[in-house]
Amino acid sequence: MRTLIILVILIIFFLSPVYAEMYKWVDEKGTQHFTDDISNIPEKYRSDAEIRKSPKEPPVKEIKERPSSYSLPKKPSEEEAIEVRLIRRHELLLTEVVLNERVREYFVVDTGASFTLISRQIANQLGIVVDENTPFIRVSSVSDVLLTPLVNLKSVRVGKAEVNDIETLIHNMPNYQGLLGNSFLNKFRVTIDSLNNRMILVPMQGLSSPERPGGYGRDYWVGQFRFYLRNLDELKRLKTIYENRGLRSETARIKNAIRYFENQLNELERRASLAGVPRNWRE
Repeated sequence: MRTLIILVILIIFFLSPVYAEMYKWVDEKGTQHFTDDISNIPEKYRSDAEIRKSPKEPPVKEIKERPSSYSLPKKPSEEEAIEVRLIRRHELLLTEVVLNERVREYFVVDTGASFTLISRQIANQLGIVVDENTPFIRVSSVSDVLLTPLVNLKSVRVGKAEVNDIETLIHNMPNYQGLLGNSFLNKFRVTIDSLNNRMILVPMQGLSSPERPGGYGRDYWVGQFRFYLRNLDELKRLKTIYENRGLRSETARIKNAIRYFENQLNELERRASLAGVPRNWRE
């Protein structure tokens, strides 16, 4: 009887996503995420998550079942959508990435991570040099708090989706060579289809209009400014702590990071001004 109950529960678990509720949530950078499993949403965002009903019959299956001579007209958003294959490893989802058009590797997909991350081995393969001018930022791991190098990759490509000038941390992960985080993913509306092991990426940037200056909506601009302002606040707080403790090496690294984020914020401000982004979207 116990075995039968477990079997029934498993059947319900694997069948339910076709009729399940989808959850939409927005992170601190303004990136929208969709998932059919509420446990995938970080706890601090769960209370604000929106519930949406998923279709009972996936449109992809319906199109495939029609004769090859017939095709439904696509909406513009569907034409822009990029489908990326995911591979499941236990509780993690991985996808293939190409870095600087030189290194190809499988990275963990993490929509809750602020930055993309590469291992020191990958950094060496890409010829990245970390020196006294490299900015370091404070990163919390499971067991420690570390100052981690922050570098920029020329390009990151996932399937047909490519983004240039990606902020990336260098830090070794157990078992994996890297992590695909929001420094890449926040350029897209991201849908994780865990049932079919795929990720749908729709570019956030569209046609420029008064409602979408520079082609981006309010959530994108607000998220970008909040990201840099919060990092600067944290770095300045750490600088004071390290100076009071007489930690010269750490203080120098934090100062480099402050200069980096100030330059990034100034560049974002310049882009926003050219695009006509309202002032209250930049606070």
